[in-house]
Amino acid sequence: MTATIIGLARDSEHRFSKQLHERVNLIAGIGVEGDAHAGRLVQHLYDQRKNPNQPNLKQVHLIHAELFEELAEKGFQVSPGQLGENVTTQGVDLLGLSRGTRLRLGDEAVIEITGLRNPCKYIDGLAKGLMAATLDKAPDGSVIRKCGVMAIVVTGGEVRTGDAIHLESLPMVHEPLEPI
Repeated sequence: MTATIIGLARDSEHRFSKQLHERVNLIAGIGVEGDAHAGRLVQHLYDQRKNPNQPNLKQVHLIHAELFEELAEKGFQVSPGQLGENVTTQGVDLLGLSRGTRLRLGDEAVIEITGLRNPCKYIDGLAKGLMAATLDKAPDGSVIRKCGVMAIVVTGGEVRTGDAIHLESLPMVHEPLEPI
């Protein structure tokens, strides 16, 4: 199976879910053009309150569509954009990637994975219990966060629904993803 983009979303306001679009423009060092989370410095409201001068490591949020299938088995109906992601992928093990992995989205855009999305209580606003359904426990008792990954834009470009996703580069040493 070819790794593919099956959904693209952005929203100029800080709302939980994002509106679907057939194409988005990624801007190097900024994020998704027209999205409330685009910027060189942190744009997530919670993080801004802690330190508004920190770099924005959450320029692009990606979720794997396979999570939606898993959630459907638990009785939750979720579709692209509803969990606040910008890019919904299919055929990519996002959670298994290393920090620093670079992916090419479409013909031009390159993103670099920075960490795991740390899900928040607003997920339960879509459906009660949904947040818990996006979490799991590892054999060692640690929490597994399944709600996607965050990235920065290294090379900008237009990205369209249906575009292929290619591995651009891997870091020399695998660094497991941590919540950011």
